[in-house]
Amino acid sequence: MCKMKSSSLAVLLLISSPLSAWAGDDAVTAVTNKAAIDLVQSHANYLWTLVAAALVFFMQAGFAMVEAGFTRAKSAVNIMMKNLMDFSMGTIAFWAVGFGLMFGVSETGWFGTSGFFLSDFSPGGDPWVLAFWMFQVVFCATAATIVSGAMAERTRFTGYLAYSVLISAVVYPVFGSWAWGSLFNGNGWLENLGFIDFAGSTVVHSVGGWAALAGSIVLGPRLGKYGKDGNIKPILGHNIPLAALGVFILWLGWFGFNPGSTTAADKSIAMIFVNTNLAAAAGAVAAMMTSWFKFGKPEVSMSLNGALAGLVGITAGCANVLPTSALVIGAVAGVLVVFSVLFFDRIKVDDPVGAISVHGVCGAWGTLAAGIFNIGGTSAGIIAVQLTGIVSCFVWTFCAAFVVFKMIHMTIGLRVSPEEEAEGLDYTEHAGNAYADFQISTYIQH
Repeated sequence: MCKMKSSSLAVLLLISSPLSAWAGDDAVTAVTNKAAIDLVQSHANYLWTLVAAALVFFMQAGFAMVEAGFTRAKSAVNIMMKNLMDFSMGTIAFWAVGFGLMFGVSETGWFGTSGFFLSDFSPGGDPWVLAFWMFQVVFCATAATIVSGAMAERTRFTGYLAYSVLISAVVYPVFGSWAWGSLFNGNGWLENLGFIDFAGSTVVHSVGGWAALAGSIVLGPRLGKYGKDGNIKPILGHNIPLAALGVFILWLGWFGFNPGSTTAADKSIAMIFVNTNLAAAAGAVAAMMTSWFKFGKPEVSMSLNGALAGLVGITAGCANVLPTSALVIGAVAGVLVVFSVLFFDRIKVDDPVGAISVHGVCGAWGTLAAGIFNIGGTSAGIIAVQLTGIVSCFVWTFCAAFVVFKMIHMTIGLRVSPEEEAEGLDYTEHAGNAYADFQISTYIQH
């Protein structure tokens, strides 16, 4: 009996102690509860945005693998170096100039005028600018690195470095400010019209694709790609498994690219994930079927590019179209990319990896599709705004990049010599090679 009384007393003390402690605290109110919930949500937004930024950064590895696999072994080191420097030099250029042009205060809606060198951040101030900058810099690097594949195997490394800085500092940020400026402190004229491009089919991918088109035209084709009789000689990639690995890495990274563009950890990311995956799968299947019909065999490089085409196509409308629409958008992109690659080959624009078709053409299609399949309904006005964005992106990016490449060509030089190209850029530009005991095999045409 005594033991039972003792244990009962102990239980009462355990229960009453926290109650008496809480009695001295301030009562929980709706206001304090809301503040706690808001704090948790804020922390979740930071975490999701930075995790998504890490996924998008990993896409640099995917681009490097795709570009190296689709080109010849003698230039693999050069492609690795270009992808490394795209991000490294692009990061510094975007920190110094690009972010301010893209997201700084804008009175005109054409470009920002504040926030250079991350001056919007101060110790003790709101650190959101740091998380937002980190997410945006990996997007900038994506736009810059798209050009690498289209200009592969014949570009002088110093000339490419100059281009990488200029696209990250000026070309990409200026158009980005037109479409996305209000995401921070800016105010873009295009977004004020109601332009829909949630994650960057045009802002990121078409900018990279149209810059790649300008670079390919200024450079000219690789030696031996087009014969005097008009025949097109295929120059096969040296490692298709490597390219396939790159596509899977890019597919994974897109789950940060599209859903991460919410910069908020909320329920909306579920549909964006689903739309992104459906479009990629539909693009791969459609490209495989199209190449099968066209060439008599299910062609692997077209199928891989079909997946990327579907991903690019859904990027603009991933948050404002239904899953069935996403599948249609991806399938159309998969068909479109096959015929686009063949078209550019026919007009003698040498793009070793199909970057112009995947990112430029399918980025334009995805932006138009975001208006056509809009959940809230479509109209002639919506389509007109989407077309305005597509055309303005092409005019600005192609013209600006063409001028940049021409200036580089006339000053420090853009293309290597024929002898350097024949020997391979790995040795002539970097004094190394990607594979031990590598030997060059050359086809001699008599």
